[in-house]
Amino acid sequence: MSDEHAANPSPKTTAGKARADALQAVLHASGPAHIVRAPGRVNLIGEYTDFNLGFVLPAAIDREIWLAFEAWERPGVELTSVELNETRSFDFDSLAPKARSDTTWIDYVAGTAWAMLEAGLPLRGFRGVLDSTIPLGSGLSSSAALEMASSLALADPRTARPPAARMAAIAQRAENAYVGVNCGIMDQFASAAGRANNALLIDCRSNEATLTPLPTELSIVVCDTSAPRRLGIDYNKRREECELGVSVIAQREPGVKSLRDVDAAMLARNIDRMPEEVGRRCQHVVDENERVMETVVALRDGDLAALGRLFAASHNSLRDLLEVSCPELDLMVEIADTVPGVIASRMTGGGFGGCTVSLVTHGTEEALRETVMRGYTARTGLSPKVYAVAAVDGAGELLRP
Repeated sequence: MSDEHAANPSPKTTAGKARADALQAVLHASGPAHIVRAPGRVNLIGEYTDFNLGFVLPAAIDREIWLAFEAWERPGVELTSVELNETRSFDFDSLAPKARSDTTWIDYVAGTAWAMLEAGLPLRGFRGVLDSTIPLGSGLSSSAALEMASSLALADPRTARPPAARMAAIAQRAENAYVGVNCGIMDQFASAAGRANNALLIDCRSNEATLTPLPTELSIVVCDTSAPRRLGIDYNKRREECELGVSVIAQREPGVKSLRDVDAAMLARNIDRMPEEVGRRCQHVVDENERVMETVVALRDGDLAALGRLFAASHNSLRDLLEVSCPELDLMVEIADTVPGVIASRMTGGGFGGCTVSLVTHGTEEALRETVMRGYTARTGLSPKVYAVAAVDGAGELLRP
């Protein structure tokens, strides 16, 4: 697909207009404020494949970050989070990556500014107010949404904005080099280039995306486990293990530069030469890439049984081979699978807590919510959150009448 599509959503709902008006009021702008929005994402399938240059299948969702701002002459940013009730700021001339053990939300904005400058893009300073409907720490990519919303506010309007795939790569650079999380491009790409009623099949080697229509008879339900997360260190360790596997395979297999280049037969020839846990990580990625492509076919054909099998296989692999699930995620999937009308369920995102994603037939959403709220809390003592979400367009400036 072309990523030049217009991402200029208008406030189609009363709730959207109310949020825009509320942000304008909090900002106390001297005139009408600019308002941008960027969605979070849920990944239907394809975990830990993006930084291995493989395939992923996310959808941008109607859990979003909203940012109201007015430009000013100062070369820097002052931003207030309504959700956290705090104001933070930074100057453009003081931006530099450094080791962070105390990363805060403003670092994602500052990192985006730094990466845009590094890419040769001129910036505008602004003061603004942001709010979010993306639950923090849920694995729905609030950080990527913040980066993409920030990139819209920071962009000098006198300069043409790069295509969505390029802006996603710049935001990924911010998270990798400035914040210190070695993520792939999926989260930023989905937030930048999502399309309503579609998932995106993203080729993370070519940074190209193909629209994948979602069956009209299915809804997406996200269940947040509310389990504490410890993503950063563990996520980076999994990436290092995958890179070690690639280096081992490349010693004997010409042309192998990432796990995207490795098929099942090639892995079988080399897996005994790796540390056992590295072999498990590689096995997951090779199999997961195949599952992504099979899921695209199942969605196209409306093969609901295949969707159930593929989601279950992905979750089991993430639990047993990649070891990024947790008891709370496993329980959430177990409970969802008992509800009639739930077609497929699995953990989604980086794991170690966070969310599951389920595909359900219309009308099943409330039964799933009630079953989860009753059964999950009784067995964990935690208070889960259940969201029916819709696939929406990617980041853009709000056009108001």
